[in-house]
Order: sequence, then C-alpha cells, then structure tokens
Amino acid sequence: MTTTLLKQTLNPVADKMIHWRRDFHKFAESGWVEFRTSTLVAEELDRLGYRLALGRDVINAESRMGVPSEEVLLKNEQRALEQGAIEKWMPYFSGGFTGLVATLETGRPGPTVGIRVDMDALDLQESHECSHRPAEQGFQSVNHNMTHACGHDGHTSIGLGVAHLLMANKTQLSGRIKLIFQPAEEGTRGAKSMADAGVVDDVDYFMAIHLGVGVPNGEVVCGNDTFLATTKFNVDFHGYPAHAGGNPELGKNALLAAAQATLGLHSISRHSEGASRINVGVIDAGTGRNVIAQHAHLKVESRGETNQINQYMFDRSKDIIAGAAAMYDVSYYIDIVGAAYRSIPSPSWVQFIADKAKQLGCFEKVVDRQMDGAAGSEDATYMMERVKEKGGEATYIIFGTELSAGHHNDKFDFQEDVMTNAALLLSVVTASVKDYTKEHQKD
Repeated sequence: MTTTLLKQTLNPVADKMIHWRRDFHKFAESGWVEFRTSTLVAEELDRLGYRLALGRDVINAESRMGVPSEEVLLKNEQRALEQGAIEKWMPYFSGGFTGLVATLETGRPGPTVGIRVDMDALDLQESHECSHRPAEQGFQSVNHNMTHACGHDGHTSIGLGVAHLLMANKTQLSGRIKLIFQPAEEGTRGAKSMADAGVVDDVDYFMAIHLGVGVPNGEVVCGNDTFLATTKFNVDFHGYPAHAGGNPELGKNALLAAAQATLGLHSISRHSEGASRINVGVIDAGTGRNVIAQHAHLKVESRGETNQINQYMFDRSKDIIAGAAAMYDVSYYIDIVGAAYRSIPSPSWVQFIADKAKQLGCFEKVVDRQMDGAAGSEDATYMMERVKEKGGEATYIIFGTELSAGHHNDKFDFQEDVMTNAALLLSVVTASVKDYTKEHQKD
C-alpha cells in the first residue's frame, strides 16, 4: 500500500526536481560556499515541516578540511545574496558551515534511516558550446569556474524530492528519517566534519547516492564497493632566495626539494595486497629564472584499496617529503585537505534494497553489489563507517544514467528522468524499513 501511495504522489515531485536541479546548476557553488543552495534547501524543508539542524550544529569546525580563506567565504556569501539566497537562513551557514540535516519524526516507533546527498559543484568552467544542453536551454552556470559536472545538483534535488514524498505519506511511516545535505564532497572534504559532529550516530540504516559513475542508463547498483580510501594533501617547502648566478651557494632551493619529492612520490613501491595510487597533480614554485626558489607548493593525493594500503602510501609519502626537504636543507609543512575511507556495504541491507528495486519494476537491471573497477573515492564512506561502528548498516547506491560527457568534464550533463526513479526507490526503502527490521530480527 505504501509503494502505491508514493507512486501516486510522484508526478508533481518529478517536475519540481527538474526545476530545482536546473536552478542549482545555474547558480553552482563549490565546496564550503554552497550558501545560496543551502538557504534554498533549508527554506523548502522548513516549509514542508521538517525539524532542521543547521551549520555549526551539524559540522564539527575542527574536522573541516580544505576550507577557503575568510576573504573567499565573504565574497561568496555576498554573491549568494545577490543571486537569491534567502537572507534569514544565511547566519546559520556563514563562515562556510553550509551543511544541514532535516529530521522527520513520524510519532510511531521504528528505526532511524539516514539518507545523505551532497550539494557542491566543481571548480571548473562550464562549456559554452551550443551543443551543451545547459547552455542551449539557459541553465548553464553563471558562476565563474564553478560547475555541477558531477551530478550533485541532481543529488540535492533527489534529496528534496524524497523529502516531499515522505512528508506527503507521513501517516504511513514509522521511526525517524534524517535527510543529510552535505557540503564539500569534491576533494573528500565535508563528510568527516558531519560524522564527527554526530549526525549519523543515531542512524540504524544509512544510504548515500550518486548518479552515473560508469553505471549504464536504467540500471541501479544497490551496494557499490569500488571506492578507494584516499588522503588529499598539500605540501609547502620553504627555503631561502639567492641570485642564481651571483651567489647560488647562499640559497636553499625549495623548487628542487619539490621536484625531488615529486619523483620520489611517484616511485613508491605499490602494495601487494591491493590497488594503490599516488599522484602529484600540481607543482608551483619559483619567481624568476635567475632566482633560487624560496617557496614551492605541491598538491598530492594517495589512494588505496583498503584503509591500510592508503595509510601505507601516505606514510611513505611523508618519509619521502621529509627526505627531500633534508636533502636541500629546506623546511616543509604538510596540510591534509581531504580524506575518505574504504567502506564495505552491509550485505543484508544491500539485498533488501535490491529486492525493493526489483519489485518497483522501473529499473532495467538491478545489481546487488558492484565490486570491480576501483578507481575513485567518496567521503560518504566516513558516515558509512560511523554508522557501522555504532551497530547500524550502510550502503552506497549508484543510479545509472546516460551522460553527455564523463564526470568532471566541462560538458557533463545527465538524463533528468533518473531523478524520479532514484527518489522513488529511496522513499520506498525508507517506508519499508520496519519490515526489514522484522526480517532481520528473525535472522
């Protein structure tokens, strides 16, 4: 009966999700500056009757990683207001505390379900070519070097769609539902601060989602197990400048230390127990051709198929960086700006979701668990691990869709009808979780 009722309320919500998605896409905001996005989400959820926890109440300040400067935050706050951010909500999010949690108390006993969606865009300039649908249809990003090229505009819209469906059917629900809107997923920066703030400590069953990620259109993967653990870090080397021709012996060359570290990092032995990665993506050093470089900056990431393998890669990285600094007699500083775990989905919870997906009949193929193709990383794994540590169950769901270009591409776009099926499945699973609890207890 609950599934039928949810389907009956789906059509008007489907239209709303497209409207929200295109609005978020047009006013894309990257990590920790999702001011306009957060205020609009808060306004919609408040209007629906959800209990809201905002900003510092759901984000641990000490756990934030890769936060922009105060100047950048203030500039983006002002721009958000100019672009339609709702002023009454801005004080909650000021300073880059742009997360929120909406709770639905059904008034009937039952478990707590948590659903996490992310809201941030990428630091990327969107394509202006007329063949790019957002440009052709007028919802291309107006914000310089900020683009929803990973589908998070769709994720946020799905979260709002689920909020509508669940509230419309509140009398059929039991327990508690927490909708978690997370900032700064790109660079794996935001989830740890929300997990450390305790937002999932009371969650019994957890779901995080993504669109695309190599899954064909019409398919759904109910338990993605391909993410790698990762550590994102910056390295700053500090030396001493000198004239390269006149008195080079007085200089301490930060550029050479950075170059030596780069070569050493890419020479780290791979691990025999699983996939491992290391990459120096940026090296920035020097002021002139005849100056011994005083400063150098690296942007680096390590990854591992397990948390232990990633830790091995990061520990070796620290040793190599220290050695390069010692070789050229310069100082250095390592700043961790992002991180994510490897988290394995809970098997029985995955199976329950897969069974519901098959019963809905709206997916061409239902994959219980995807284990091949490890490559990327995702910081929702922090929340997954926290839920499991507290005795709950967690999974990561991927909804396949046709893409115009790959993720993080300036021509990225997706088929918007995928949001309808995603919102429906998440709502049906949430509405049916009491049945799962009963089945699980029998086991």
